[in-house]
Amino acid sequence: MSNADLFARKNAATPRGVGVMAQFFVERARNSELWDVEGNRYIDFAGGIAVLNTGHCHPKITAAVGEQLNAFTHSCYQVVPYESYVALAERLNTLTPGSHAKKTAFFSTGAEAVENAIKIARAATGRAGVIAFNGGFHGRTMMGMALTGKVVPYKVGFGPFPSEIHHAPFPCELHGVTTKMALKALNDLFKADIDPKRVAAIILEPVQGEGGFYVAPAEFMSALRKICDEHGILLIADEIQTGFGRTGKLFAMDHYDVLPDLMTMAKSLAGGYPLSAVTGRAEIMDAPNPGGLGGTYAGNPLAIAAAHAVIDVIESEKLVERANQLGDKLKATLNELRNVVPQIADVRGPGAMVAAEFINPQTGEPDADFAKRVQTIALQDGLILLSCGVYSNVLRFLFPLTIEDDVFAEGLAKLGKALQKA
Repeated sequence: MSNADLFARKNAATPRGVGVMAQFFVERARNSELWDVEGNRYIDFAGGIAVLNTGHCHPKITAAVGEQLNAFTHSCYQVVPYESYVALAERLNTLTPGSHAKKTAFFSTGAEAVENAIKIARAATGRAGVIAFNGGFHGRTMMGMALTGKVVPYKVGFGPFPSEIHHAPFPCELHGVTTKMALKALNDLFKADIDPKRVAAIILEPVQGEGGFYVAPAEFMSALRKICDEHGILLIADEIQTGFGRTGKLFAMDHYDVLPDLMTMAKSLAGGYPLSAVTGRAEIMDAPNPGGLGGTYAGNPLAIAAAHAVIDVIESEKLVERANQLGDKLKATLNELRNVVPQIADVRGPGAMVAAEFINPQTGEPDADFAKRVQTIALQDGLILLSCGVYSNVLRFLFPLTIEDDVFAEGLAKLGKALQKA
């Protein structure tokens, strides 16, 4: 069985709309490495798009899922509930920012968590409007696409989208948008497009994922909290990509001195098993009527078991602290390379949620071609990288926080060669 043969079958059997980056098929993986069907080895700096903070096939997670597999695999929580769901909700109610009373509901995907957060916000406020931000990514469902602030490739050909969704600029001084400008634009939105008293929620990623790993400034987050409090708007933190240790805190909102009303989580919550969550203030979470939330596979018992093990591993292996250590090494390497790679315009990100942005040094314009060349060269050398950004000129690094020191050093060496060769 060869990669070429499998790609021919893929092209014949699956639609082109499901884009695939790598030109090989994985056969097995362990922690931060994977091997394809032809036996080639790769270092994984993508982590299944931030899903594998605890690595591929962590033995404690695999064991937890195996134990649950031998007990039962499905009952539909809304038909016959199980204790592990309640226990995980209790853990997230405690671990998420704030000591106020909270409740948690589980779903299957990040997009589903976002959809339900909007439903909860609308039920709690009796309002319809939602404000999201340019560059934000919130999923590929109809509501997720409506909230997402990037047209290509996510929105092309799929409209019309749900109404009452508005977008405002996200602060990014590298691209000329200051916090002051972003807040003025939000105020202008209230004057020109929607009365703030009709807005149910403002949703944002504390660190934009697909948008380019731009970090929401502390003063911006504080101003949003003040605006929400003034107008009775709920603040939703989308922590789907930032959660579970990636930013050097358990959650990105732990970096701020304000609290969200609702949080969405997924990706590394269950270490590769499909699980998402919405955690929020108890009175807000109780707004929908019984039966208004849920789903056939929502809170699947195998994924719930995995999530319990993920949280145990993060705590026992001190992965939050390790995120800072790994991120510091990566940022130091990238900043040193700026001396010989003039295309590197910025190196940023908290903890191990790190990105490098590239420009054409002659024109100062975003350089997506350079980012693509680096990604391609690295992949040929056995290093998996992901791009992102509205201009597709950013490389993001989402290696497992469990990555071995020698494998991490090898990956950094491959990255340096690719940057200099591109």
